[in-house]
Amino acid sequence: MRISIRGEDFILDPSGALFWEAQGALMLADIHLGKITHFRKHGIAVPRAPITDFYVRIEKLIQKYPFQQLYFLGDLFHSNLNSEWDTFVSWSQKQAFEMTLIAGNHDILPAQAYQKTPLHVVENLVLGEFILTHHPEEHTPFNLCGHIHPGIMLRGPGRQGLKLSCFFQRPNQLILPAFGAFTGLHLLTKSVDDKVYILGEKEVFAYPNEP
Repeated sequence: MRISIRGEDFILDPSGALFWEAQGALMLADIHLGKITHFRKHGIAVPRAPITDFYVRIEKLIQKYPFQQLYFLGDLFHSNLNSEWDTFVSWSQKQAFEMTLIAGNHDILPAQAYQKTPLHVVENLVLGEFILTHHPEEHTPFNLCGHIHPGIMLRGPGRQGLKLSCFFQRPNQLILPAFGAFTGLHLLTKSVDDKVYILGEKEVFAYPNEP
């Protein structure tokens, strides 16, 4: 789905990625690499299969969008160092595009760990009329952010309910969905001034439907 914000065109991808055409930039939020291995090390039985999910999905995005800049809007890695970081380091060193991490509350790795990657690590970044942060913040520039893992509850005619991941747009802010496969959702309530874009399997849908 294509939307316009402050005169700039963005594509909302059903993976949860945001593509900014004029900047040649792809943005991802809340990947939480290392979370599965972290849980398993502490005796919590979770499947290993989602560990490779990020790499399968990002390779599809590399083929789909002509981006030169990849921005991680925080919480790239979930916790302390484990073997999943080594996998990310190896992958990152093979890429031709530049990468910037807007540090989130989970990004607690030591500086020397990031130095093994091409990542530029910053607290926030201003690009024209936009500011990139991890936590949602109120700024004069429009805020592109993550952290919340936004979701919306769709209600059926009975008591049925379906929780779905979404892009959540407030008047001066767009919160990206969590890109990670093992992250959970935080349900938000849409106000009259908000816009919600739900992630479908192959498309993104405005909710409620807009003309």
